[in-house]
Amino acid sequence: MIQATLTIGAVLTVALLIISIILVKVTPKQSYTAYFPGFIFFAAGLILLLFATILDRIWIMGAGLGGIGIACLFAAAVSLMVSAVFDTYRQTV
Repeated sequence: MIQATLTIGAVLTVALLIISIILVKVTPKQSYTAYFPGFIFFAAGLILLLFATILDRIWIMGAGLGGIGIACLFAAAVSLMVSAVFDTYRQTV
């Protein structure tokens, strides 16, 4: 279960980073659109963790709902930090 959670987290992180970096590059400087994928995944991670405590054991791709929720939260946190750095450097240029 731990290996599945780490693998899902790594894949989600890479996908979310690509989406966030593309959105940082194509949106205007005053736009917050690049942060929306991170916010959505953060909310999805919290909802999955909530459902993991309410529902019985549900397994998806070798990890439970809690594991996928943790993977979503990790991907969102990394994506938000990296997109903030990219957005900061775009503002100064």
